[in-house]
Amino acid sequence: MRADDIERLVSLSRPAVHPSGEYAVVAASRPSLRANRNVGQLWRVSLRDGARRRITGGVADRSPRLTPDGGTLLLVRDDDAGKPQVWAMRVDGGEPVQATAQPGGVLEYAVSPDGTRIAFTAAVLEPGRYGSVEGVSASQEPARLITRNRNQANGTGSLIGRRSHLFVAPLPDLDGEPRYERAAHPHDEPGRIDDAPHAPEAIRLSHGEFDHSAPAFSADGERVLCITARHDTRDDDLLNAVVEFDAGVAEGEPHTILSSRAGLSVAEVQPTPDGGFVLLAQQMGESGRDFVGRSTQLFVLEHPGAHPEEVTEGDTVDLGEPGSHATVVEDGVLVQQRRRGRVVLVHVTGGGSKELIGGDVEVIGHGVGDGVTVATVATPTSAGEVAVLDDRGVTVLTDFGAPLAEAGVAAPVEHEFPTRDGGTVHGWVWVPEGEGPHPVLLNIHGGPFAQYGVGVFDEAQVAVDAGYAVVQCNPRGSAGYGREHGIAIRQAMGTADMHDVLDFLDASIDAHPELDRERLGIMGGSYGGYLTAWTIAHDHRFAAAIVERGFLDPESFAGTSDIGWFFGGEYTGTDPDAMRAQSPMARVGDVRTPTLVVHSEQDWRCPPEQAQRYWAALKRNGVETALLLFPGENHELTRSGQPRHRVERFEHVLRWWAKHLPTQQNHGQ
Repeated sequence: MRADDIERLVSLSRPAVHPSGEYAVVAASRPSLRANRNVGQLWRVSLRDGARRRITGGVADRSPRLTPDGGTLLLVRDDDAGKPQVWAMRVDGGEPVQATAQPGGVLEYAVSPDGTRIAFTAAVLEPGRYGSVEGVSASQEPARLITRNRNQANGTGSLIGRRSHLFVAPLPDLDGEPRYERAAHPHDEPGRIDDAPHAPEAIRLSHGEFDHSAPAFSADGERVLCITARHDTRDDDLLNAVVEFDAGVAEGEPHTILSSRAGLSVAEVQPTPDGGFVLLAQQMGESGRDFVGRSTQLFVLEHPGAHPEEVTEGDTVDLGEPGSHATVVEDGVLVQQRRRGRVVLVHVTGGGSKELIGGDVEVIGHGVGDGVTVATVATPTSAGEVAVLDDRGVTVLTDFGAPLAEAGVAAPVEHEFPTRDGGTVHGWVWVPEGEGPHPVLLNIHGGPFAQYGVGVFDEAQVAVDAGYAVVQCNPRGSAGYGREHGIAIRQAMGTADMHDVLDFLDASIDAHPELDRERLGIMGGSYGGYLTAWTIAHDHRFAAAIVERGFLDPESFAGTSDIGWFFGGEYTGTDPDAMRAQSPMARVGDVRTPTLVVHSEQDWRCPPEQAQRYWAALKRNGVETALLLFPGENHELTRSGQPRHRVERFEHVLRWWAKHLPTQQNHGQ
């Protein structure tokens, strides 16, 4: 796989499964260099033979949902102003009809049990901000008076004057006459606009200076559930509550289902047929922000106000992979569990759990129909396929990854090696073709409470094609190995985690004679950028390094990052001496390794100042360095940034390695 082969990385959405069990609808998305954005449409996939056909023609159609009777298909598509809106169409074809017209755009949505309405959250903007008034530019907006911790977000920017509120709207008439733009008339008054509605009128259910997320209808469809934080200390903790609103009352008052006093950070709530609720949530400890190494668990509420009962155990079972969700079925709940580089689909009951779809997959989303359980999965050779569990067993039905396979995908070797203190560390090694010895790149993931998985990974594939062996593992601090593993580096960053990645590197070289132990590079992003910068201050064996979107100075991070108000305090502590003892910036004077620093100008997770100050210090100290800064990008550049920027980044990365670790395939100009 080469850099421009990212166009072949087709990822899939959570499946919308028809109640008949005959087919599922998925959104396929891929980077397009021509459009310089991610593009994709909805596909109908037969659950018997995997036959598929494209059923929409938008630029970036996504988030498919079906009404319970299977007759109407809903999706998210951008409107003419570039704002995401919900659209509806007949499941057997036809032109999508706009169902929402929110000036700030729709964030999340759910379908009512009777299939006639949707509940959704949407951004509500203060007039005069963020383009809400035509002709008022960003530089002309009112000043932002900041009094709360949650005042910015990566990928969004400032949150001042921006709230997410809860709405309900009827579905549009799919047989109605289309909306026509009004032609101008000679007698029109100046400034007249076409006021014919684009979509059915929505009722705003919530009000106030609060945010709302994860909408879901009650079992009878009369109320709408959501997650919100309204308690007095919400600016200092990560707790939230589950509330419900009357679906027919505009700006009504919420009824509490679960109080923030329960000590949970809830990600999702779903009703059960017997009047109870299931939750995906993390326990936040006495402080309300004790998030380090916390697994997402499944909880049950028997009724509103009841004590949440743990269904899955928090020390060993983690349901927290991004995109994870719960599906209530007749005899339990389906959830996605991450463990040891995999994400599997499990069926949880009061008596335990059973794996349904597993193996070398990372489950992206799931759904059920008559006689079938369906999952979209990433595999070692594909970013997205449809897998089904039925009376035949588990079958991967589709071949969305075929174009990538044609480009060539290298398979890694999985290992678990001992560490210096008697433990083990788990990971993978990719070896290029040929006898070697091959230079080695040590890759370190972000998080840190995340995991490298078995799904195809463009970073490793592009490096292998360029002639590099790639070594990557899940050191202590990573997810997927239990809570003890996850909290091992709490207020001890750069200790056991550094030892683990170096021990895995040494053991990998010992296990693979074709690897060149004298020609080593190291790179990582976010927390991986942290550990890369920390390692090169302590170990000088590497010919070069790449520090990307790094968490590099805990002290300044606290005042600049969107998560700085809590992240550093939990990971490094708040004592100034302890923070400096874990700070790559404090040890930058010990770095001698040539280092490329990569960052994005709109990164609010690890702000650009982290990179700029680190790069300036390297330069001042006479270390060979360069700063690669991408305009218009945020912390997610390598995953969802502009495709041309993603390819350009790869070109710079390979150029850096060509200079310091040349190969026959990558020798520079």
